[in-house]
Amino acid sequence: MEYKIKDINLASEGRRNIDWAESRMPVMMDFRKKFSETKPLAGMKIAGCLHVTKETAVLVETLIAAGAEVSWSGCNPLSTKDDIAAALAAENIAVFAWYGMSTEEFYWAIDKTLEMKPTLTLDDGADLIFRVHSDFPEQAEHIIGGTEETTTGVHRLRAMDRAGKLLYPVIAVNDAETKSDFDNVYGTGQSTLDGILRSTNIIIAGKIVVIAGYGHCGKGLAKNASGIGADVIITEVDPIQALKAAMDGFRVMEMDDAAKQGDLFITATGMKDILVERHFKVMKEGAIVCNTGHYDAEINIGELEKLAKSKREIRENNEEYTLENERRIYLLAKGRLVNLSAAEGHPSEVMDMSFANQLLSLINLAQKGKDLENKVYDIDRKQDESIASLKLSLMGYKIDTLTEEQIRYRDAYYEGT
Repeated sequence: MEYKIKDINLASEGRRNIDWAESRMPVMMDFRKKFSETKPLAGMKIAGCLHVTKETAVLVETLIAAGAEVSWSGCNPLSTKDDIAAALAAENIAVFAWYGMSTEEFYWAIDKTLEMKPTLTLDDGADLIFRVHSDFPEQAEHIIGGTEETTTGVHRLRAMDRAGKLLYPVIAVNDAETKSDFDNVYGTGQSTLDGILRSTNIIIAGKIVVIAGYGHCGKGLAKNASGIGADVIITEVDPIQALKAAMDGFRVMEMDDAAKQGDLFITATGMKDILVERHFKVMKEGAIVCNTGHYDAEINIGELEKLAKSKREIRENNEEYTLENERRIYLLAKGRLVNLSAAEGHPSEVMDMSFANQLLSLINLAQKGKDLENKVYDIDRKQDESIASLKLSLMGYKIDTLTEEQIRYRDAYYEGT
C-alpha cells in the first residue's frame, strides 16, 4: 500500500499510543467488535481528511474492521503525530501526512486520498469536500455522501447548501450533542490549556486570560481557565453569547479594550483577523497569543511580523517577537491549533463519542445515502441518545426511565393544574 509519512521507524511508538487510546475508548471498541462481524461498510472506499492522532487511528482501524477501504490525510499542517502515521502505514493503510507540511504538500496529500475514487468522504474543516467540488467535480459522481467533524467546516458546508452548490449529501457530525457538547466543550477546554502549558510552562492562576468567542469551545476554555485561577475576559460579536458569558460571571468587552489588559490571548471563533496590528501595538510586555480555532487566520501573523524587528523560537512551539519599542509578544504553534500542534489534542475519552458519531453516520450514508438530497443533514436524535446511553453504561452509570403513565402524562395536551 502506498503511503507518505515522516519515518516508518516510529511505528512501534505509535502502536503503543494507539493501544492506550483504545483502552480509553470503550464505545468505539464495542462498535469495532460488533461491526467486524456484520461488515456494514463492505465495498465502501473512505477518503478521510482529519488530524492524524491516536484517537483518529482508532477510528480508521474501526472503519477498516467494518469492511471499508481507507485512504487518509491530515487536516492541519501541524497536527499530525508522526508516530501514529507510521503505525498506520505499518498496517498497510494508505496515509499521507507528516508534521510540518507545507501548503502545497497539504493539498497534495488530500489529492492522493482521492486517487482511490472514494464512495464516502470524512472531513474536519471541509478541505477534502471543497477539493472535490473545486478541482475534481467528476469524483462526486461516485461519492454517496460525506461527514463533517468541526464547527468551521459545518458553517462552510451550510453556506454551500444554501447556495445549492453541494454535489452530494453531508452529515454534520459536529452538531450532534454527543459531539459538540462534549468534544468541543470539555475536549477543547482541557487540551488547549495543555498545549499552552507545554509550550510555555506558565502558571495560569492570576493571569488575565482573554478568550475570543463564547461558543462551545470558548465556554469550555473559560470554565477550565477560571477553575485554575485565571481572571477571564470574553470578547464576542454575538449579543446572546456575550450575555451568557456575562451571566456566567465573566467580564465581557471589546477586543480593543481587552488587548490592553490580557496576559494570555486565545482565539476560538473560526473567524479571520480576531487579533490584528492595532491589538498587538497595545499589548503588555510578554503577552502570549495562540489559537484554538480550525484555521490560523484568526491571528493576523503577517501584521505581527510587520511590527517585529526580530523573532526567534525561544521554546518548542513558542516564538518570541520583539517589537520596535522592545516589547515582546509570544506566538504559540505558529497560530495553528495549539491543542494539537503543541499537545496531543482532545483526550481519548471524549473523542470516543465524536468518532462513534462519525462511524454510525458513515454506515448510515452507506446504507441510505443514495436516497438523500444534496444537503447538509443533522444527526438523528436517536443516534445521539444511543451513543450517550452506551457511554454511560460503559462508564458504570445507570439512569431512570419513564413509566408508561409518565409517558402518557408527558404527551397529554389536556393535563393542567
